[in-house]
Amino acid sequence: MKEQNVLVLNLGSTSTKIAIYQGQNPLFVETLRHTAEELACDDPIGFREKKVMEILEEKGHPIEKVDAIAARGGLLRPIESGTYEINERMVEDLKSERYGSHASNGTGIIGYELGQKYNIPVYTVNPTSVDELDEIARVTGRPEVRRHVNWHALNQKAVAISYAESIGKKYEELNLIVAHIGGGTTIGAHAKGRTVEVNSALEGEGPFTVERAGRLPYSALANSFLNDTYDNMESFQKVMNGKSGAVAHLGTNSGIEIGKRIEAGDAKAALFYEAMAYQISRDIGAAVATLSGKVDAVLLTGGLAYDKRLTNWIKDRVDFVAPVVIYPGENEMEALAFGVLRVLEGQEKAKQY
Repeated sequence: MKEQNVLVLNLGSTSTKIAIYQGQNPLFVETLRHTAEELACDDPIGFREKKVMEILEEKGHPIEKVDAIAARGGLLRPIESGTYEINERMVEDLKSERYGSHASNGTGIIGYELGQKYNIPVYTVNPTSVDELDEIARVTGRPEVRRHVNWHALNQKAVAISYAESIGKKYEELNLIVAHIGGGTTIGAHAKGRTVEVNSALEGEGPFTVERAGRLPYSALANSFLNDTYDNMESFQKVMNGKSGAVAHLGTNSGIEIGKRIEAGDAKAALFYEAMAYQISRDIGAAVATLSGKVDAVLLTGGLAYDKRLTNWIKDRVDFVAPVVIYPGENEMEALAFGVLRVLEGQEKAKQY
């Protein structure tokens, strides 16, 4: 059986990641960096699309050899997990920014345009808007506020599937807790293939991180607005989601830098970092309760899962629950490729948006 060639696209705010996977093997993975001036052109999407085509030609993998395109999901309406065909309806939501503005919105747009031009099927896998919460998890203390989530669905689901395969099980047979630890941290309770509880980090739920404030007492937040600390919601969100956590406490968002300070005897850095591990552990404990104590494994992933000091602090607090297994990094390109391959090989059916 011929191995399928999958073009993987992943747009960041100042980068474009491109890969070709032949089956499960990456033939190349390339990251292009863009200047603010380049992206300030009249057609930044067209500019990036042209760069993608140039890289494919340069690497000897013209678009005509591609069997399918995997594009990172942008901000979409709440959907169940899985691999979705990128259709006109999805592209309309991405272009109009109906559910929010993010660089990743452009990934689906570029993928769809290439698919239309060259008659190639285009998919996205587990975008951040995947929402499988049970109804009981949506209720809050205010009737006008219902919970919805945006989270690291792509990486969490990929890690969970990978762990299940490693022990000869299906993801749908296991109860897992997955903690994605990075600039944003999300902790999901995965019950037999559904993520029935997870914190929406951009909304302020969950632990603080190296950049984000996490949960805070609402009275303190209300006072900040009443005292004119923030001019508007946009400035408030920029502080909460980019200038808090270690950035505010220590002046850095680098786990490596924090580790060096701890080694040098910086007590403030040590307290902050261990407190972050404590908060992550506490939310893992909450996920245990969500799963009624029936947990097959706790999986730690994300960029900061490379840090053994941090993961050891977490393991010390939660390894009584279940085995703790570490999958460092984000592995988004692989997760996108493998999700599409499962459809191409008939293991899953593509869903419609």
